Amino acid sequence: MEQRYIKLSNGIDIPIIGFGTYKLENENNQACEVVKQAINEGYRHIDTAAFYNNEQGIGKGIRECNVPREEIFLTTKVWIDDDGYEKTLKAFDKSLEKLGLDYIDLYLVHWPTENIKDTWKAIEELYRKKKVRAIGVCNFNAKQLSKLIEFAEINPMVNQVELHPNRTEKDLLKMCKRHNIAVEAWSPIMRGAIQSSDTIKNLAEKYNKSEAQIVLRWHLQNNVIAIPKTSKLDRIRENIDIFDFELDKEDMEKIDSLNKDERIKPQKYEELYIVD
Repeated sequence: MEQRYIKLSNGIDIPIIGFGTYKLENENNQACEVVKQAINEGYRHIDTAAFYNNEQGIGKGIRECNVPREEIFLTTKVWIDDDGYEKTLKAFDKSLEKLGLDYIDLYLVHWPTENIKDTWKAIEELYRKKKVRAIGVCNFNAKQLSKLIEFAEINPMVNQVELHPNRTEKDLLKMCKRHNIAVEAWSPIMRGAIQSSDTIKNLAEKYNKSEAQIVLRWHLQNNVIAIPKTSKLDRIRENIDIFDFELDKEDMEKIDSLNKDERIKPQKYEELYIVD
């Protein structure tokens, strides 16, 4: 299966379609086997987090697949409980041990927190020591990102946020582009809720594609990295099969018009770190 890449600000290439692993479990070898399936189907970008509690299975899947480690782009994240300099460094070591790997490709701050200055200092140290190839954040709004950029010695290379047709984040996308920060979408297909959209259904019929493929193609043409998640083999295959068609400008605008600035559900961590 074909794959496409975005070049991060430090020159590292990241696959534009990744594989999300939230809710995959270590038990019964689920995370391991599903990740191996995804890699076998052409995914080269795997996204996990300490909070998902599946790093052992994810790492095992990467180690056991028949693809060289350097061809896999792996992301994990530091959780809010490990906020701060020393705790972040320890959390990284713990994640690396669970994964059973020598390095992580992208290390992200999972949510903006009160001690973000100290946390980011630790993230920068990991990058300087080449323990990670790229660094970034998750769930930072424009104000939070601006504040981080003010004190950061190294700017984040990625901001992973909830982004989909009902939450297009156009202003944040523009800001990230100005600062050469790649945007990555979690819940890119709204956890399947896009199937209730008549606009998406009509476009799926027009292009002879699934609703998910239409929306993932929309992300791709907006230069947004998408990390859909599924444990079903047919969906694993479907979600990466988006490189053989292109949405017309008019159809891209139709999807843009669906924006409601809505989240799939409220996020209890969203307001942890507010910049006045």
